[in-house]
Amino acid sequence: MIVNTELEHKGNLFPGKIISFSQDVDKLNFITENGVILQITILRGSVIRFRYATDKNFEKDFSYAISESGARGYSKLEVEEHDAHYTIITSRVQITIGKSDIKTIIYDLEGNVVCKDDWGFHWEQSYEYGGNIVKMSKSAPLGECYYGLGDKPMHLNLKGKRIENWATDQYAFGKDQDPLYKSVPFYIGMYEERAYGIFFDNTFRSYFDFCNERRNVTSFWAQGGEMNYYFFYGPNMQDVITRYTDLTGKPELPPLWALGYHQCKWSYYPESKVKEITGRFRELQIPCDAIYLDIDYMEGFRCFTWNKEYFPDPKRMVQELSEDGFKTIVIIDPGIKIDDEYFVYQEAMEKDYFCKRADGPYMRGKVWPGECYFPDFTNPEVREWWSGLFKEIIDEIGVKGVWNDMNEPAVMEVPGKTFPGDVRHNYDGNPCSHRKAHNIYGTQMARATYEGVKRFAYPKRPFIITRSAYSGAQRYTSSWTGDNVATWEHLWIANIQAQRMSMSGMSFTGSDIGGFAEHPTGELYARWIQLGVFHPFCRTHSSGDHGNQEPWTFGEEVVDVTRKFVELRYQLLPYLYTMFWEYAKDGIPMLKPLVLFDQNDPQTHYRTDEFIFGNQILVCPVQEPNAKGRRMYIPRGNWYNYWTREYTKGGMEQWVDADLDIIPLFIKEGAIIPKYPIQQYVGEKKIEQLKLEVYYKLGSKEVSSVFEDDQDGYGYTKGRFSLRSFSLTGKENQVIIQQHKNGSYITEYDTMKIEIIGLPFKISQIELDNVSVTLESLHFDDQNNTIVVPKDFTELHISSK
Repeated sequence: MIVNTELEHKGNLFPGKIISFSQDVDKLNFITENGVILQITILRGSVIRFRYATDKNFEKDFSYAISESGARGYSKLEVEEHDAHYTIITSRVQITIGKSDIKTIIYDLEGNVVCKDDWGFHWEQSYEYGGNIVKMSKSAPLGECYYGLGDKPMHLNLKGKRIENWATDQYAFGKDQDPLYKSVPFYIGMYEERAYGIFFDNTFRSYFDFCNERRNVTSFWAQGGEMNYYFFYGPNMQDVITRYTDLTGKPELPPLWALGYHQCKWSYYPESKVKEITGRFRELQIPCDAIYLDIDYMEGFRCFTWNKEYFPDPKRMVQELSEDGFKTIVIIDPGIKIDDEYFVYQEAMEKDYFCKRADGPYMRGKVWPGECYFPDFTNPEVREWWSGLFKEIIDEIGVKGVWNDMNEPAVMEVPGKTFPGDVRHNYDGNPCSHRKAHNIYGTQMARATYEGVKRFAYPKRPFIITRSAYSGAQRYTSSWTGDNVATWEHLWIANIQAQRMSMSGMSFTGSDIGGFAEHPTGELYARWIQLGVFHPFCRTHSSGDHGNQEPWTFGEEVVDVTRKFVELRYQLLPYLYTMFWEYAKDGIPMLKPLVLFDQNDPQTHYRTDEFIFGNQILVCPVQEPNAKGRRMYIPRGNWYNYWTREYTKGGMEQWVDADLDIIPLFIKEGAIIPKYPIQQYVGEKKIEQLKLEVYYKLGSKEVSSVFEDDQDGYGYTKGRFSLRSFSLTGKENQVIIQQHKNGSYITEYDTMKIEIIGLPFKISQIELDNVSVTLESLHFDDQNNTIVVPKDFTELHISSK
């Protein structure tokens, strides 16, 4: 039924026909007869913003998610008017806007439909709260797949699912449970191997339906705010993700030690217990870089205090731990105990920094300290104050990192486990209710924490970890997947969540190894540590309610497995650090599900277990008890079994043996994998030699890189880094390795040890930088095909006669 040009369907209102069009540089405005405005902004040729207003009225344009440093600009923008539609043409896409209904269709330059409106934009007036419930529906062709959306504990491919975004404290969550701790309203769609992305930048409670209600329709909607989304065109899935990450912000490099192994429990106290745990790691020679202090280190769970009975001299303790290679991380929650004698409470009350209810009283809720008030982290003045509170912990005591928990925000013993919707927030000068601010509260707390730690740790880099997050949080913090459970199903979930978070722009993520709730068997812990060392953030954490969860509590066999794999992580630190540099520089995901690695292979579209660590290491965890191996899919191309060095062709499933001390690992042919010597912690040893494991490939150049710097400072931002790019060319009787170096940083080592794996000929002569050299001069080992060369060589020819 059409009434006053407003189409009504089941209570929804729809735009009328276009009556005017105007252009202001990169902004194109289409106004309909019933007061709807569609504003299309061309950020880049492949990044387009769609923004809809009703009643001819846009809200103030403000977003916490969008980075100011993202790329902007385009080389082509043309607008054509036709009888039934307008056409916008950029260097990457064409967009048509129907004159009768402002429905949009996005095509690639070959004329293929990439993304098409179904009902398109529609809305429903919200009589309870005012404003609109805003909705968008898109056509979903048969066979389209969907990925992303943050920490959802369900199949990687979201086809058929309905998703809710509302940051929620979900203790011991289960498979397919939703919502969880994070709200990342970004998804990737792929049809006929063409990928695109949509970021719905709306912080209200939102929903995504991927062909669940209607099998040929994908839709998303929010309970307030604007219909405001960004479209990213690939067609490569990785390009979609890097463009989204560029828009919402890339992280800075973490200190290298943050990529080491971390040990945590609720809770390690008193000091003697902390020393006992750290001493045992050193005694058993299991590398470890960080020890965490949970809420019991505080005086009555009051943030920024210390329990002097448990920790009489925290500065001395932290220093002694540091001398043994352990960095101390402490937890800080948002709830501030209501206590007139407590300095943080006093300051916040004096300055009126706590969140308030609609009618004036402070937001009161129970968390660990008891009755608490909560700072309004959406107020820039409050964030500045909060940052200053870290001076003692960081600058004076010497703590190296901060862990933000309970920041969904979580509130105990109330319906919904969080603030009521009427709580008021400053929202950086855009006052609003908690309905709008809820999903970004945790990110703004992590931001304030990051700014404080960075201020007082300088010139060292900060390390922050958060449980709750919204799009853009990766600019400030790492994250973990929350209160999981010590079950085999949760091992599968951890694998999925880390992959999904990487696809969602938040690569620096890991799970609580072994499970937070309940107690794992030794076998489950061993299999989980094998997976965890291949996640960007690597930490064992547990509640401690069901027994201790240090490696030695499971017996000698598990200790040996743990040591073996944590040592492997420390050997691979230059590879992992290079992965992070690519993520920080270009937004490239650190973990790549198989569909991201090879989207043109239909076999990858529904794979969940296997993933690529960086660019060249294939990992497939064993996720069932009593397993001596597993079936796995080897992606197209050729690979080497890391453990056996056997060469295998990809593009098929195969059985791989994997006793308890093995996780299936394969290295892409042509890869050059850098390794450091085993250390008990980052900085324990001078790196006297870089090892390069070269995996022979017959054919054209394969490129690998190694990024290095001082490991914990900002020199890299001023060119004080070393970036070595190696290219490998394999022939039947020759291997050519070329090196190109950038940056002014001088590495500690002077030589490289090169091991060539899979070589089809016997080495008899070597030419180094156009000069023939003897095998003896390069310390040639014919049993292992290793040589030692100067680190700054330019070209190396290895051949048979």
